[in-house]
Amino acid sequence: MCVDRKKPYFISLSYLLVPGLTSAPLSPFLPQFDLVVLSICDPHWIRLLLKRMEPESGTLPSRSPSQFFLNLSRNLLLAYQSFGVVYGDLSTSPLYVYRSVFFGDLTDYQTPDAIFGAFSLIFWTLTLIPLLKYVFIVLSADDNGEGGTIALYSLLCRHAKFSLLPNQQAADEELLSYKYGPSQPTSQSPSPLKRFLEKHKKLRTALLIVVLLGASMVIGDGVITPAISVMSAVSGLQVQGVGLELSHGTVLLFACVILIGLFALQHTGTQRVAIVFAPIVILWLISICGIGLYNIIHWNPKIVYALSPHYIIKFFRETGRAGWLSLGGVLLSITGTEAMFADLGHFTAFSIRLAFVAAVYPCLVIQYMGQAAYLSKNITSIQDSFYKSIPEPVFWPVFVIATLASVVGSQAIISATFSIVKQCHALGCFPRVKIVHTSKHMFGQIYIPEINWILMVLTLLIAVGFQDTTLVGHAYGLACMTVMFITTFLMALVITFVWQKHIAYATIFLVFAFIEGIYLSAAIMKVPQGGWVSLLLAFVFMVIMYVWHYGTRKKYNHDLHNKVSLKWLLGLGPSLGIVRVPGIGLIYSELATGVPPIFSHFVTNLPAFHNVLVFVCVKHVPVPFVLPEERFLIGRICPRPYRMYRCIVRYGYKDIQRDDGNFENQLIQSIAEFIQMEAVEPRLSTSENTSFDGRMAVISTRSNTTLTVSDQLDSTSSAIQSSKSLMLQRLRSDYDDENPQIRRRQVRFQLPSSGPVMDDAVRDELLQLIQAKEAGVAYIMGHSYVKARRSSSYLKKLVIDIGYSFLRKNCRGPAVALHIPHISLIEVGMIYYV
Repeated sequence: MCVDRKKPYFISLSYLLVPGLTSAPLSPFLPQFDLVVLSICDPHWIRLLLKRMEPESGTLPSRSPSQFFLNLSRNLLLAYQSFGVVYGDLSTSPLYVYRSVFFGDLTDYQTPDAIFGAFSLIFWTLTLIPLLKYVFIVLSADDNGEGGTIALYSLLCRHAKFSLLPNQQAADEELLSYKYGPSQPTSQSPSPLKRFLEKHKKLRTALLIVVLLGASMVIGDGVITPAISVMSAVSGLQVQGVGLELSHGTVLLFACVILIGLFALQHTGTQRVAIVFAPIVILWLISICGIGLYNIIHWNPKIVYALSPHYIIKFFRETGRAGWLSLGGVLLSITGTEAMFADLGHFTAFSIRLAFVAAVYPCLVIQYMGQAAYLSKNITSIQDSFYKSIPEPVFWPVFVIATLASVVGSQAIISATFSIVKQCHALGCFPRVKIVHTSKHMFGQIYIPEINWILMVLTLLIAVGFQDTTLVGHAYGLACMTVMFITTFLMALVITFVWQKHIAYATIFLVFAFIEGIYLSAAIMKVPQGGWVSLLLAFVFMVIMYVWHYGTRKKYNHDLHNKVSLKWLLGLGPSLGIVRVPGIGLIYSELATGVPPIFSHFVTNLPAFHNVLVFVCVKHVPVPFVLPEERFLIGRICPRPYRMYRCIVRYGYKDIQRDDGNFENQLIQSIAEFIQMEAVEPRLSTSENTSFDGRMAVISTRSNTTLTVSDQLDSTSSAIQSSKSLMLQRLRSDYDDENPQIRRRQVRFQLPSSGPVMDDAVRDELLQLIQAKEAGVAYIMGHSYVKARRSSSYLKKLVIDIGYSFLRKNCRGPAVALHIPHISLIEVGMIYYV
């Protein structure tokens, strides 16, 4: 079962389109689910409903008619909301498609037959790629309700060893959101292709580069889409014969003002204006549909004949190479299609399918047909075909709606850019940036200030630099088609490795890659005419992401190969050869196993250490979300007298790390629960003859009954605190008074007065844990400098010493990203020679 916990109180009807639940499968490509989406806010309700809805003897649970109509109504509501988020970009494409098609060499073929052929190309492009490929196939490849390039890569990393960062653990596979579809037989041997890809590191690196290229193109879309959408919408102000007929410079200035206002309002979040997004797009679709019908009836009803692919053959026969190059303009009719899959996490597959099939697809087909009917009788109006095809009485209302719709489409891609940057950061492929959660109710709405202002500057540079939507369209089409081509490639791997279908199915699906490859080849030919912008943007962002991932991976491997020997640690004895002072020391490291070298560096330079040591690893696993009760993974590093523990805090690539000030308390509760579990479960208990590193248990603080908690911390009644810890508490109190905005919850832990009899060793360990907590918590991190070895190549020195060092110095520090209180932070300087 696949669980998505973001959409509150909703059980999806997506199973209506899944072959495992219907009598006749729709397609051999679709995976066999038992239930596609279950979304409840409280994780306890998730577990409860999963148990109640589990089918007996392989059958589906019965559903009453009232529940059916309730779910259908909620899907209709989500379909309504999807108009403002998903389809703003796709629905505004008629503003500039025909102008881009008949640009360049095709200007010599501006005839009614060429118009008919262009419309036939647009119709079949809309039918094959958005409708057939995305709606019926790709939307089924969700990762627990999430979609997009990162989601596909996440699925592949979970089902094959494609990840380059060796921090995977067997416990990660037990996550509820880790499982995909039905359980697969474990005895089945992996395919030769899978073994081949897992064996060769260069192929796994190539796969990562392909994914980063797709993510970079999406970020490039975030720069190009606002420019082309807003510029195309306001171009109606300079159309001769209608509008105000303003000068080109005045219209460009107006577009720049709208763009600046658009990016300036991003910090408020999309929630405050989302209520008006869907009505604007729906009104826009109704408008273009009505105008299209009017043009078909008034100008040339015979345009319906162009639905036949015969006109495509006739078009290429007459235009030849010029017709092939015009495909770079035709593909603009499907720009924004990737948003249907990328924004899947905010909705459901059924709601997105319903909105596209019932409204978006027919409205766009009628609009393009109407424009073609108008142009077949008014060939000279191709440059401003959309606005000139509008009947004069409704010109100004349609112009206002077009401008608002272009802003909505731009908003959607900007929000998607924030999400893709967050996902890349979670995969270790983007520098640390400030992530602001703009809504308390909508989980996926985030704002990244640094990215927002970079996008604004780049968008304004493109708008002012090109001043022509046709040239910007060349860059736009190349970026969008590249993302679609990469999605097709990753989908073929998902069909083979995740859905475990025969490789013949993946080969058949690659027919879409052949079709998209033809469009992509035409778009590449437009590189000198503006297409180079998308390549330049993608190259810059891809270099940034790959350099960051390469440096992070080298640093991780250095820690992995230089970690402290457990035999050396045991030889020091419980005191570690130094004075153990009251308190808890949280040692942050990226290592999921072993003791990091920062520990030995600290021990050799300082004469004292805390009574309780916890090695904390904040780790991102290849799943979209990790449930709160599965977040903490607790284990013990050394025998009990050492008081040394390991805590792995797991997040998904869509999770937001919140600064709720409750991390310390949750950590103490988790460790206490682990101590109690270790005493009653023999498999968790340690012995002197086995390794003390590697045993981990999932601990849920929600069910913690080991310690009792009181919200008031009475420091005067604690007799175990030394004068030094009292002074520390006084300093902390002064700091909290000066910084009330980051004041953290103060609690006190106690052993329960009643309950089952507790072992003396367990009680003593718990008492020492409570005393250490009351004495204070210190956060210990490495302040590292990463440098290339002297024997390294010049390219590696360039990447590490200049590129990676520059990114580390100019991104947010790890302590800030992890929300570590500055007053409790201890940094240990280290130099890494990688």
